[in-house]
Amino acid sequence: MKHNKFLEEKVIAIDNNSLNINNKIQAALEIICHDFDLEKPMWFDKNTKELKQISKTSFHEDQFIESIWFDYLEIEIIDDGKKKS
Repeated sequence: MKHNKFLEEKVIAIDNNSLNINNKIQAALEIICHDFDLEKPMWFDKNTKELKQISKTSFHEDQFIESIWFDYLEIEIIDDGKKKS
């Protein structure tokens, strides 16, 4: 996001049922960072709280070691509507 507009958008589907939700989120974040040529941001407690409350979270400049060219990175968990077994 930059100036409240999406610069780029990507949907990552992690269909590996052997992974728990936290591992799926970390795997998706690694893919996103690789594809956008970013280092992986630091995960703060606020990220965990936001994901639990609103199914999305954002990563700001203070969570990256290198400077970023955007305002923040946002990830959102999208429920595909499939039954969980």
